[in-house]
Amino acid sequence: MRPELRLATIFPDAARAGAALRAAGLTVAVGESCTGGLVGAALTAIPDSSDYMRGGVIAYSDAPKSELLAVSPELIAEFGAVSESVARAMAEGVRARCHSDIGVAVTGVAGPGGGTAGKPVGLVFVCVAGGSRTWCERLEGDHGREENRARAVEAALRLCILAAEHAGEA
Repeated sequence: MRPELRLATIFPDAARAGAALRAAGLTVAVGESCTGGLVGAALTAIPDSSDYMRGGVIAYSDAPKSELLAVSPELIAEFGAVSESVARAMAEGVRARCHSDIGVAVTGVAGPGGGTAGKPVGLVFVCVAGGSRTWCERLEGDHGREENRARAVEAALRLCILAAEHAGEA
């Protein structure tokens, strides 16, 4: 028998995010690139997550970012897929497409390959759009592929909690 994978244990902020979303009566959707669905998996690891989870999109390449999340190809061309501008657009796009209160987005270079001098492995942008505000966090430093992805999930959950806690503010 395989040992159980407990995402709620690996990412304890998933339960806190769920509780904050539920308490505020908010829904969430995720648009993920380098995390490949891990944010959505963490959020849905919590029982009754259907109270707040609307859905998600794994937009690993540029085309789905544009086609499914309404990120302008010009924005991608200007700033690159790994940028705060694109992460903001992804968060806003998934929020609109899934008709959720909050949109969470992650884009970055998980590694071990794919990095450049300007966008090295470990560079990740996490943005959460809610209400009239968008919160973003830039992660840097190569900690290995899985740790880079885990750090991005943790940041996304933290920002989701922050967005839920500030949902009533203008």
